[in-house]
Order: sequence, then C-alpha cells, then structure tokens
Amino acid sequence: MADRVFLTGASGFVGAHVARALLAAGFEVRALTRSGPLPGLSSVPGDLERPGELVAPMRGCRYLIHCAALYSFAPRDRRRMTRINVDGTAGIVEAARIAQVERVVLTSSSATLGHARDGRLATEDDYAEYDLRDAYHQSKLEQERAAFAGRVPVVAVLPTAPVGAGDWKPTPTGALVRDFAAGRMFAKPPGNGGMNVVAVEDVARAHVAALTQGRAGERYVVGGENLTMDALWALLAEVSGTPAPRVRAPYALAMAVAYADAARCRLDPRAQPFAPLEGVRMSRARMFVDDAKARRELGHAPMPVRDALARAVAWYRAHPA
Repeated sequence: MADRVFLTGASGFVGAHVARALLAAGFEVRALTRSGPLPGLSSVPGDLERPGELVAPMRGCRYLIHCAALYSFAPRDRRRMTRINVDGTAGIVEAARIAQVERVVLTSSSATLGHARDGRLATEDDYAEYDLRDAYHQSKLEQERAAFAGRVPVVAVLPTAPVGAGDWKPTPTGALVRDFAAGRMFAKPPGNGGMNVVAVEDVARAHVAALTQGRAGERYVVGGENLTMDALWALLAEVSGTPAPRVRAPYALAMAVAYADAARCRLDPRAQPFAPLEGVRMSRARMFVDDAKARRELGHAPMPVRDALARAVAWYRAHPA
C-alpha cells in the first residue's frame, strides 16, 4: 500500500505542484481544503485556525507536507498572517504528533535567510534580521521556529522565487511576469538588486525528496539561478516578445509612491497594495543564495529558469485576468 501524505495548501501555486509530484512518485494524497473538493485528490475540509479538528483526518497519514500560508502585503492581514502562518503551523504540527505522523515537511521561504552579505551567498546557516515592517517574511521566520519547536521531526524546504504555470493568485513574482508580458511595466525597478528564481516543478520535487532524504531538523534552500533584476527582465523580454522598459524608476520616487499606497490601504481596509513598501525596499537587495546542500542531499537539479518563465508567460496569456 502506498504511503499517504496529508497536504495543506494544495489549491495554491506551490501546493498544487507538490500534489502532482506526490502522485507521480506513487504517494497517496489527502488534501486539506477550505473551499470544497479538489479535482483528482482525496480532500477533507478544515481550517488551520482550528487545528484540533485536523487530528482525525490526519490519522493514517505517514507524512505531513505543510504548504499552506497567507501571503499578503495588505495592512489588514498582518494579525491574520500571525494566526495562520505561525499559530496555525504550531497547531498542525501538534495535531500531526497526536495523529502519529512520522515526519513533517514545512514550506518555508528563502526570505528567512535575508540577503547576500559582503559578496557571500546566503545559505541555510543565515537568518534574516528581525524587521517588524515586513510582516509576511517575519511570519515565515516565526513559522519555522514554531515548526521546529514541535515534537514531530521537521524538515524545512526554503524555495526562492518559484515561477511556472498555474500561479493564479498570483505570487509577487507571478504578478511581475504577468504584468511584464502584458506590457504593463513602464520603468525598471529602482536600485541594482536581484533574486534567485526557480522553476516551481523543481520546488515540488524537492518537497517529495525531503520526505525520505531530508534530515530531520534541517533547512534546505531550493533555488534555481541568481539573477539581477535587469537580467531577469532581459529573460522576460526574450520569452514574451515584450520589450523591457529603458527608464529606471528613481528609488526616492518609488518609496514616495509606496508610502502613498500604504496610506491608501490604511484608509480603505479592503484595498490591496499595488506598490508594497516591502517590495520597494527589497528592490535594492540581492537575494542570492547557495543551494548546494539541497543539490547534495535532496538530489535537487534545477532546470533552466528561462523555460519556467516561458511556461509562466504562456499560462498567463491563456488565462487572462
């Protein structure tokens, strides 16, 4: 009989790809959902804010992969991010212990590493500085601590910026790809920052490998290619056929727009920020990583980012917003 995995976040971008990778590897999948059954998966209703109710549906599962998280730059979501990302993680890990789950694989984020320092790439030994202005990334730091403090063996997977088909919400990187391909980018981002970009399929396969090959208590950075923002935009121009803007937005102007946008969101609790302060601040950072540990221990072998970007562009054009 195939090992059964309890999966949260299966309707999200990364979680949906993890579900497909699990099925392809021969695992049974029981998916937690808040919005009805998911096609092709055994689904159970539940809520991370009520983790005690998850013990019963988790029984009989050998593993838990916890992909679910709230990702938002909206000021109104700050407290809810703590409840879901931190408290919800602590609760579901305890539920897994009661249900006798053997191992938990947690979807964390490379943002918990901080940025490259003094020309050195960030690794699993690094932790971002605590910054209350960046609510989401702080919640992911606290989420890791909550998971490792539980009484079930935990392996943390730290993806960089995943790209590919199916990023429907979208993530901030997905929104960049979508808007660039649609010709809605009118200026290059300020600063000379950059980030690591990885194919979402590679992230999914790393989750599956972490179930059996990852070492309990360890973090694994799962990356693809370290790219400056200008290099990323050049790749997007190549795969989309949309010319990259030639003008660079001044950092001071971008910050002024971001502060005005933040004020708008405070006045209207329903508003979604279009120029998050966190994003503008990160535009000058180089979020470059060394993923040698995942390559060595999980067999991580990333595919070309150009191909993943091409799949993302094709998906957005086939699914216009």
